[in-house]
Amino acid sequence: MNPADLGLPVDVPSTALFTDHYELTMLQAALANGTADRRSVFEAFTRRLPEGRRYGVVGGTGRVLDAVENFRFDGAVLEFLRERAIVDMRTLDWLASYRFSGDIWGYPEGEAYFPGSPILRVEGSFAECVLLETVILSILNHDSAIAAAASRMASAAGERPLIEMGARRTHELAAVAASRAAYVGGFTSTSDLAAGFRYGIPTVGTSAHAFTLLHDTERDAFRAQVASLGGGTTLLVDTYDVAEAVRTAVEIAGPGLGAVRIDSGDLLLVAHRVRQQLDALGAGSTKIVVTSDLDEYAIASLAAAPVDAYGVGTQLVTGSGHPTCSMVYKLVARAASADPKAALVPVAKKATGGKTSIGGRKWAARRVDSDGVAEAEVIGTGPVPPALADRQLLVQLVKAGEVMAREPLEAARDRHREARAGLPLSATQLSRGEAVIPTEYV
Repeated sequence: MNPADLGLPVDVPSTALFTDHYELTMLQAALANGTADRRSVFEAFTRRLPEGRRYGVVGGTGRVLDAVENFRFDGAVLEFLRERAIVDMRTLDWLASYRFSGDIWGYPEGEAYFPGSPILRVEGSFAECVLLETVILSILNHDSAIAAAASRMASAAGERPLIEMGARRTHELAAVAASRAAYVGGFTSTSDLAAGFRYGIPTVGTSAHAFTLLHDTERDAFRAQVASLGGGTTLLVDTYDVAEAVRTAVEIAGPGLGAVRIDSGDLLLVAHRVRQQLDALGAGSTKIVVTSDLDEYAIASLAAAPVDAYGVGTQLVTGSGHPTCSMVYKLVARAASADPKAALVPVAKKATGGKTSIGGRKWAARRVDSDGVAEAEVIGTGPVPPALADRQLLVQLVKAGEVMAREPLEAARDRHREARAGLPLSATQLSRGEAVIPTEYV
């Protein structure tokens, strides 16, 4: 796997150091006392949804699979660990041949999730599973937060397309992951070329205010852009006077002008005025694109406006106020001994303060009503009830260390659309509330 395909700098040879120091010190201690080989089950889940959210969206599963596959301790990484005396020589020797050889089950990317949902289940020896905690949580927490924000924005936008434009508002590598997650959540394109290159997401873009300011007049700027990109381009009309810019744009590009973009002001009022002006000038087919610090609430407020597309940046790549999903990765079962045939024993943290967890290797299913609408997330550790056998959510992603479930990004995008459509209608309400369906443990 090429590191560039993971959104990594090309000089980073693996994902092995995308981890916390204590993962390796736990490994060292477990190797020393003979517990490292105990069969173990870890699960990634969240105890609650971000405040006010009705559902979560699984994002980043494909990137998790790539990261697990590329989790290798090569010579440079091992030398770093040796020089810093982070672990002893016995542990370094073990790490040198590390390859994840266990199984991973999880909710497929794009699926909805709820509090307690076992979004990812990682099975193998304690040693090989514990090392993956940080990189798995890093990806799932970020990408799922962006996918959830994107989903809410897509619901608010209806059938109008959404353009992801947040690359300049976040870390350059996070921007690529955010664009991917936004696409899963319902966005249609991105301004980020790296995202287009790595993931095949459609890219769009024309010009910024700087291009207009470069020229002696707005007319000169529009004429240059149309000459270069054709009459179907999108002209930015709010550098100076919007009404004058629209008039000039249609005069230069003709009534077939592709679109105009508005990036400031009272978007509701300005959009109505621009639509009236375009129609009066004979440019009835010219579309209106609005940008300017939009979030799902601003998009919803423009539902009645003559807007054809939205460009969203800052609020999207920061999760619209919730940049993480607070997912955790917990040991929920382990073998009674290192004997491969030893039975699994459920384990769980029992601390006070809201951080308890439920032990045992879990399955999950979504119960639906007579109309096929979801009514509960059902989670259990025993046999799956026959009525839920065909409603199970976890699929096998990795078997004996081999990735089994790679899929095109379009598949995750389509899955999310179907998953959201299967939730109660109140899931798409932007008003604050609890999870749209309850989580039931059986």
